[in-house]
Amino acid sequence: MLGYARTARLASVLIMVAGPYRSGAGANDPTAASANLRALSISAIDVFDRGHIPLIAVHAVLPLIELAGEDRYAEMMVPMSLELADRCDACLRIGRPSAGADKEVERFRQFRKPVYTSAEQIPLGG
Repeated sequence: MLGYARTARLASVLIMVAGPYRSGAGANDPTAASANLRALSISAIDVFDRGHIPLIAVHAVLPLIELAGEDRYAEMMVPMSLELADRCDACLRIGRPSAGADKEVERFRQFRKPVYTSAEQIPLGG
């Protein structure tokens, strides 16, 4: 016995948190990019607190770009983030306009997967 009721809860799902990373920050503004990453991470905690598994594509791809070289950013970031989006069950879109995040959202909508604009819209999981 699990010791708790799962009433009105869905099973945990993988939810991508999509938002600006460099958009509005520029490649040479590490302070703004860091603030964008922090916003993504805070939203990921909100997803986790609702009983789901958050994924931030930037967190997955940036370490690879750091090893491969900054000149490979365009080659790696959006294509890999879209592949990760395909493996997620839903998306939480946050923040300002962002070409990359908008492409991720478009991918979710193309496959009729949920796109949320606030954590409160996400059904409880767990």
